[in-house]
Amino acid sequence: MTTRLALLGSINIGGNRIKMADLRETLSARGFGAVETVAASGNVILSSDEDEQTLADDLAAFVEAEFGITGFVVVRSVDEVRSAIEDNPFHGEGSDKMVHTIFLARQPVAGGFEALRQAHRDRGAERLALGDRVLYLDYVHGVGASDLTGRFIEKRLGCRGTARNMTSLKRILAKMEDFA
Repeated sequence: MTTRLALLGSINIGGNRIKMADLRETLSARGFGAVETVAASGNVILSSDEDEQTLADDLAAFVEAEFGITGFVVVRSVDEVRSAIEDNPFHGEGSDKMVHTIFLARQPVAGGFEALRQAHRDRGAERLALGDRVLYLDYVHGVGASDLTGRFIEKRLGCRGTARNMTSLKRILAKMEDFA
């Protein structure tokens, strides 16, 4: 079994409330054995031999059936989470709470990243960079002060994503490494 991180998008925001203890219990009962959550924002560490997309689809269907929340799930390996930290060009330059990696469901549509850069060019100080199924983002002045909302980003990239800041990712990676 391979250690995986399942990132549940839009959990515990906007009315989509799930207690992490309930999520762990129901996933364990579903056959994932030991399940760990990190923080209350839908970061689930588990073991599975399913491929990423099958696991993501199964978990999204499971969350909808068990908790009534329609959303999406992105699944990554330990190495991919480590890369999301190490490859982020803004990591170490600004506050770990302001520097984010947005995990994308897939690579953006052709021209999507350039469309995002152009649409945002005169709107704020945020810095953007594209990686392999990730968007690196330095919010500089904070998420709350930014015009770069999830909807704004997803519309231009043509795919969904879920963001985690460097502080959270470091905690998640440490737990994944202990879990393995």
